[in-house]
Amino acid sequence: MTHPLNDDGNDFLLDRRVFFLGTAGALALGAAGCGGGGGGFSTVGGIPARQQSQQQISGATPDATGAVAATDPVTATDPVAPDPTAPPTHVRKLNHPGLLHTEADLKRIRDKLAASAQPWVAGWNMLLNGRRANLDAKPVPLETVIRGVDGQNFGQMIVDMQRALHLALRWKITGDEDYARKAVEFLNAWSSTLTKLGGNSNVFLASGLYGYQWADAAELMRSYAGWAPEDVTRFQTMLLKVFYPLCHDFLVNHNGTETRKVTHYWANWDLCNICSIYAIGVFCDRLDLTDEAVKYYKTGRGNGASAQNVYFVHPGHLGQWQESHRDQGHSTLGIALAGALCEMAWNQGEDLYGYWNNRLLSGAEYVAQTNLSDANGNPYTMPFTPYTGVFGTGTAVAGTGSPRPCWELIYNHYVNRKGLAAPWTKAIVDKVRPERADGGDSTGLGTLLYARDPVPAAKPSGLSAFLSGGKVLLSWWGSAGATHYLVQRAASPEGPFTTLSQVTDPRTYTDGPAQGTWYYRIDAVTGEGELAGAQTLRVAVPGELWLHLPLNRDANDASGHGLHAQLKGGTSWGEGRTGGGAVQLDGRSGHVALPDGAVSALGDFTIALWVYWDASAVNTRIFDFGSNDVAYMAVIPRDGKDQLRFMSTRVQFWNEESVSSASALPIGRWVHVAITLSGTVGTLYVDGSPVASESEIRMPPFQFGHTTQTWLGRSQYGGDPFFKGRMQDLRIYSGAQDAAFIADLAR
Repeated sequence: MTHPLNDDGNDFLLDRRVFFLGTAGALALGAAGCGGGGGGFSTVGGIPARQQSQQQISGATPDATGAVAATDPVTATDPVAPDPTAPPTHVRKLNHPGLLHTEADLKRIRDKLAASAQPWVAGWNMLLNGRRANLDAKPVPLETVIRGVDGQNFGQMIVDMQRALHLALRWKITGDEDYARKAVEFLNAWSSTLTKLGGNSNVFLASGLYGYQWADAAELMRSYAGWAPEDVTRFQTMLLKVFYPLCHDFLVNHNGTETRKVTHYWANWDLCNICSIYAIGVFCDRLDLTDEAVKYYKTGRGNGASAQNVYFVHPGHLGQWQESHRDQGHSTLGIALAGALCEMAWNQGEDLYGYWNNRLLSGAEYVAQTNLSDANGNPYTMPFTPYTGVFGTGTAVAGTGSPRPCWELIYNHYVNRKGLAAPWTKAIVDKVRPERADGGDSTGLGTLLYARDPVPAAKPSGLSAFLSGGKVLLSWWGSAGATHYLVQRAASPEGPFTTLSQVTDPRTYTDGPAQGTWYYRIDAVTGEGELAGAQTLRVAVPGELWLHLPLNRDANDASGHGLHAQLKGGTSWGEGRTGGGAVQLDGRSGHVALPDGAVSALGDFTIALWVYWDASAVNTRIFDFGSNDVAYMAVIPRDGKDQLRFMSTRVQFWNEESVSSASALPIGRWVHVAITLSGTVGTLYVDGSPVASESEIRMPPFQFGHTTQTWLGRSQYGGDPFFKGRMQDLRIYSGAQDAAFIADLAR
């Protein structure tokens, strides 16, 4: 385990009954340190006798991964530390113990060890060989823990934090109260001494990485009668006053980069602080904190949020991780932290693992394959979408072979709890089992703690079907133990289905059917027989009308799909292009809100409408479909270069892919504007004629997920002006319509 001096680099401040119409995507939309670089990259039967030897942690090795930030201690600028004596504000109850380990988990471990079962015995030996759970060890608490500057001392806290956890585990597994008393000694020593975390920006790694692990150890001990109530309260107070304010402040302010450069900080920075807030919330019985953490994971702007930590989903549900082009130590750390968050939430009854069609599994499979080699010892060539951010452009995965112990938790949930296939995660588990303890960024010991017996294989699920380049691109989640999959197509949802191909991995297939409406299903072939797929999806080729807002004195969808819009702010009805009405937007607050996720099931698309622009303000929007100012697709009638521009991005403005015309949108007359996407080719039309095209538009609507701010006339950026003028006849199609079709719409 190596510890960086600074990770900042702050140089810049459904089931088969569910059908989608048109280009269908069965995504479960709406229904994830050392940030600092961390990670380095005698068999017993039953419960062995107590081992009392002691081993100190090795000295930390600096890992200079960025410019050193200011050396003054960082303090929270928005320290909303809750009062630990405040009454609960929620009705529902939290489960205890309910962080990374439940009583059912602990019973499973005890039973498996009593039966001398593998791999649990090997995992237990990893705990013993780590020599952290020794009864002769003495805590060395610190009043101030420093990370990231000269004189940093956080390594000592890591040692004692791990000792507390390992001692707690030995008590829970063996029932020997000597370990419970020793664990409480460590917890009490630190809660009665620690008052501050300091250092440079790396203090936010300390608040996240260590806050959730301290809470995890304490959560195991909360049932111990020998831990006095006043001592429990003091430990809660330490977590709430020393750790939580920094975690909260980081997610709110990102060390001063929130407004313009929120994506400056890599995914692991957010994820460790989300984990810490969640874990502190559970141990302190603060549902407001657990809700804060979950909300950020689902809807936050930073790179640790689920929508950003998996930056791009490639065919076969391979999710490119946000740090994959950086290095694998940080990528595997992100997997470890996201997995810990999902496990904690699972133990509280919330399925973050399954959020957005198992988005974490897509990232885990991608990172796992990245860190494996083929039969000839060569790293795999990974699909990669260029990533341009604050630190430049990444064009390929960086490095390989990180052995961080984070895979058992992921594997055992998705495969042995849910019956899904995770072949790359399984391969890396087979390589590293039994997992060792981690060096400080996470707990590790996954073989002991998370291994479980398998459940029956699940049906193929998570099927998505998008038009891409005019063809149907299919991806799905497989079944545990399946040998291969049958890609099937029919002309009706009831069949009969014809098998198009047999597929192993990756689990994807591209079909080029004739024009018409088609239904797709995936079946799995296993040693026990064939499993029919859980979904059947409908796709219209070459596309169909998806949404139609005539905007002629109402905002109802005339397509028949029920995607009705709402008029917001300063809107009224003005004169239409050829009589009738058009929506009038006042340029101050008026806009049209489409339903959340209105375009989220689209790959190839066509968006066309008539606009009458009264003003020439820079950076207003004709439309802007997204959830925040980090991820969106939009058309600007006049950008900073006086050009009409379509743009699409997943990394704030750093990674905008765009198509621009030679001039801005004309003002003072009705203009027909259309944008089409076919595969990666975007084409911009004005008055029925193509005016610009770009071949590297890689972000179709489905990559943005269930958008929550899907607007006409309003920008994701609060400082941009609203559109002033009129709009009429918005049409959105699945599929990229051809030039003749667009010309006909513009008549």
